[in-house]
Amino acid sequence: MFKRILLLVKPYWGRVALSAVISLLISGMNGGLAWLVKPALDGIFVKRDVVLLTILPFAILALYLLRGVFSFFQSYLMRSVGAKVVRDIRGELYGHVLYLPVDDFKKESSGLLLSRTINDTGQLQGLLAYTVKDIFVEGATIIVLLFVAFYRRWDLALIAVTVLPSAFYGAQRLGKRLKKISKEAQKKISVITEFLSETFSGVKMIKIFGRESSLINIFRDKNQDYYRELMRSTRVIEFTSLMMETIGGLGIAFVLWYGGRLVIKDVISPGEFFSFLTAIFMIYTPAKRLVSANNSIQQARAVIERLDELFNKKKEGEGKNDLKPLNDNIEFRNVSFKYPTSKNYILNDINLAVKKGEIIAIVGRSGAGKTSLVDLIPRFYDPVSGAIYIDGVNIADVSLKSLRQQIGLVSQDVILFNDTVRANITFGNPDASEDNIIKAAKAAYAHEFILELPKGYNTVIGERGVMISGGQRQRLSIARAILKNPPILILDEATSALDTESEAMVQKALDSLMENRTTFVIAHRLSTVQKADRIIVLEKGRISEMGTHEELLKNGGIYRKLYNLQISST
Repeated sequence: MFKRILLLVKPYWGRVALSAVISLLISGMNGGLAWLVKPALDGIFVKRDVVLLTILPFAILALYLLRGVFSFFQSYLMRSVGAKVVRDIRGELYGHVLYLPVDDFKKESSGLLLSRTINDTGQLQGLLAYTVKDIFVEGATIIVLLFVAFYRRWDLALIAVTVLPSAFYGAQRLGKRLKKISKEAQKKISVITEFLSETFSGVKMIKIFGRESSLINIFRDKNQDYYRELMRSTRVIEFTSLMMETIGGLGIAFVLWYGGRLVIKDVISPGEFFSFLTAIFMIYTPAKRLVSANNSIQQARAVIERLDELFNKKKEGEGKNDLKPLNDNIEFRNVSFKYPTSKNYILNDINLAVKKGEIIAIVGRSGAGKTSLVDLIPRFYDPVSGAIYIDGVNIADVSLKSLRQQIGLVSQDVILFNDTVRANITFGNPDASEDNIIKAAKAAYAHEFILELPKGYNTVIGERGVMISGGQRQRLSIARAILKNPPILILDEATSALDTESEAMVQKALDSLMENRTTFVIAHRLSTVQKADRIIVLEKGRISEMGTHEELLKNGGIYRKLYNLQISST
């Protein structure tokens, strides 16, 4: 694990190396303080040396001052390394997560991913900074102080350090237990983050059903679960400290008894003994810190293992070639599909050729596979068998970027960001000119309401666009698609959640958007697809009917039944 930590800090090895050098200087000063005890006691208190009494306090003061300065820089360097490593991991993790398949976002909640990115990585910052610092400083300090102790009195030093192996062994055993507890604690805090994310996003539903008090109780239980794990880890950490204090006390007590007898018998001088004793006293403090560093490594191990679970997820697979702009057609050849977690196929043996500029409407009962079909075009999912071709090129063989650059998506679930109107419209084309932004907004029938906002195009619309109405949100998403100017367009229930007035406005915007584009329209309201060049009726994952609105009504099949059902219910 220490090797893993070193790999994490490798990009900042210069700072770590400088910190290591400073650590050696600090360790030398710690040894110097222990060394000065003998001349201080023997020279001042036994020989009554006035000159030494004058010089020695200044020497000690200088050592403490230098040690303080070096400790400041050493701590600052290592804390900056810890912060930089966490910054890099967060950036790398965010970049990795964005390239995961869409299905992974269904398996993992947004709250869980948020917890991994913020909480787990945040745990590493202090662990990396202080653990590496303590390993360098305290490890070197122990070596220097052991040299002083053995130089002063090797037999006493041998007695004093015999207890250390048992202490480190006990700490190692406790550290393994701490790793398991820390991993469980990270799971608990992930559950809390996930719960909070769901609560804050569903606050309207919570209030309308009057669930505030019950959710507070649920949160209290989850919070209590995390508290229990936190206290379990605290008990292990503090028991480790208690063990070190007890073992250290036993060693020092015996050394004091044995060394005191040697002083009484004039085998060694008081100065020599207290210089040795000071070194031993000073050894136990860095030894405890090394044990604490081991605990930190175990905690870091638990965090890194959780992060690795996410890093080890495979990114979306893609081809190497760039897809040229659509020129002729899009073709589904024997396409079948099922979700990874499902046993049943959603789509079965779909064959469909769509010409450039054609408007294809896809209708059917709920669960017929309409959205699944269009999700295969931008490769949100891949077919289990068969393939989709654009101008004769298998889309599995092209880069995702070149494929998705050609596709615009407007769905019922409008995704807007907590940013300005301008930033949301230009999301797919950040370099668009002001004139083109306004033209796109006008084409989407959004320009007028945008000008009525407090700051016009610079108005921040809140998370998911909560500061504007549903129809306005939908028109902004259409403006975004118009500005991107894709040759292929997917409209997934784009007007189903709107009132009649908003739907009429949005439908005008959609008519502008669909001009000269190859369009796939999924619509629950069949009145909105009558102008389509062809209507495809999906039934149990298969194309059961295909034709124009008039042709399908004449056939008297599923489409006519669905149409008559909607007419009778209006």
